[in-house]
Amino acid sequence: MFSWNRRLARYVKAGQHEKTIELYQEMQQKGMSPDNFTFVPVLNACASLRALEAGRKGHEEIIQSGCEADVFVGNSLVDMYSKCGSMEDACKVFNNMPSRDVVTWNAMILGHVKCGQGQKALELFHQMQQKGMLSRNVVTWNTMILGYVKCGQGSKALELFQQMQQEGLPSRDVVSWNVMIFGHVKYGQGQKALELFRQMQEEGVQPTPLTVVGVLNACASVVSLEEGRRAHDWVIKSGWDSNVFVVNSLIDMYAKCGSLEDALKVFNKMPSRDVVTWNAMIVGYAIHGHGKEALKQFEQMREEGVQPDDTTFVCLLSACSHSGLVDEGLCFYSSMSTVYMISANSQHYTCMVDLLGRAGHLHEAENMVLAMPYKPQVAAWMALLGACRIHGNVEMGERAAKQVLELEPENAAGYVLLSNLYTATGNRDLSENIEWQRKERSVKKHPGCTWIEVDNEVHTFVVDDQHHPQMIEIHAELKRLSGLMHDAGYVPDTNFVLHDVEEEEKVFNLCHHSEKLAIAFGLINSAPGTPLCIRKNLRVCRDCHTSTKFISKVVGRAIMVRDANCFHHFQDGECSCRDYW
Repeated sequence: MFSWNRRLARYVKAGQHEKTIELYQEMQQKGMSPDNFTFVPVLNACASLRALEAGRKGHEEIIQSGCEADVFVGNSLVDMYSKCGSMEDACKVFNNMPSRDVVTWNAMILGHVKCGQGQKALELFHQMQQKGMLSRNVVTWNTMILGYVKCGQGSKALELFQQMQQEGLPSRDVVSWNVMIFGHVKYGQGQKALELFRQMQEEGVQPTPLTVVGVLNACASVVSLEEGRRAHDWVIKSGWDSNVFVVNSLIDMYAKCGSLEDALKVFNKMPSRDVVTWNAMIVGYAIHGHGKEALKQFEQMREEGVQPDDTTFVCLLSACSHSGLVDEGLCFYSSMSTVYMISANSQHYTCMVDLLGRAGHLHEAENMVLAMPYKPQVAAWMALLGACRIHGNVEMGERAAKQVLELEPENAAGYVLLSNLYTATGNRDLSENIEWQRKERSVKKHPGCTWIEVDNEVHTFVVDDQHHPQMIEIHAELKRLSGLMHDAGYVPDTNFVLHDVEEEEKVFNLCHHSEKLAIAFGLINSAPGTPLCIRKNLRVCRDCHTSTKFISKVVGRAIMVRDANCFHHFQDGECSCRDYW
């Protein structure tokens, strides 16, 4: 048995999980009786393979052999069941164990976290505290920080993270920092994630490739190209520029920071590329409105023998949608199942609804939603509602809005899109009624917010902002720009401004949208001819889009805007989206 157990342990340590199970079966066929040292590697193999039925069979044999009370076997059972997604079985084993150690509790907490059962994980964590088992166990603390992040309780995660500095508690390791960095990125706090990375370096904690991926994701989220370039330099110095996982994130970062040129340079230098690499380049072209280039990338990908996955087709359909390539999108959608044997998921359906709807094929778009083999998610109905707003179809828009508000009654976007649809079609009373309903139900709109980085400092602006220290100069610049734009033929689009105010006030309101404030700030704080780059949390409105085209022309600046949907590159009075967004 000693020899058999050594071989089993060797196989599982080398990651040869199928061979581990085969050897175990061979051992049984030769009449050997397994012991507790046998079951641990076998259960670890089942956990790695997510082989739940094989794990359950092993559990039965454990009971028959009388090894169930062994704490190491019990820990392996808990770990196996939780990794296979069966927390009910894991709980049964946990509750029946005569003795438990820290490993047992960690396995249960991590299992609940990974299965999305954050509250149960928190309850176990508190039980561990009551039993005095936490002390310096960094794994448990890291697991709970992850649990809080996954539950959306960022403040609680930060509280635990900061507590780890106290005497008698575990010191923060690189995993602690990685979880916090990724957590801040996940909840839209990319700038805070970058601050944490700098603090991590100051405290002498050595980053890992995963840390760098988190930092690159943070740079992408806040469109900080210079910070991303510094991270790229750090990647090269650390020798991680051959790590595919890291390099894929570099491509994604450059594309989302507006530099397709840099993304392509990194892409072309890669000795080997996986499907994630190609997807990153395809979606990069897509969000910049270069649909045909995205399709060329796909053809090159096929020529190099890389098999596309479901994400590839989300990227392709998105590229077709942004560029109005309806026929191409329909072909890709058809080939998914007929050529590549990939079943359409909710993202594919939503992309198709968006593609058809934007192009004015509203009835086909609605039929696509109704033909889904499962209940449509809110994103599909929102895509249809957005298309109805663009093309002024009130009846269909009302049907789509009804579904949106039933699925997500607290989502203000449904109210806003329907209100805008009514306003655009001259139904002012209905528009005001929808706004009244939203306020009556205490549904809050997300205010328009725009960020611009000047001299390595990020400045934030909201609509009608009065708090920035340079607001007097910004207003003066807006007035100057207004005169230049008027002389160049600009006419404010006041269609979506509430009609119960005077025309002059409507124009004033439009002049104080957050992106216009950010652009004016950028112009007065940078040298003539310097390109401006701003980021907005919402889709750019029609008037801001038109006015930014005029500004780029009258001041001779290139202005790049990343809104909630895509990039807009403004230069000489034109936009890269060709007014199709």
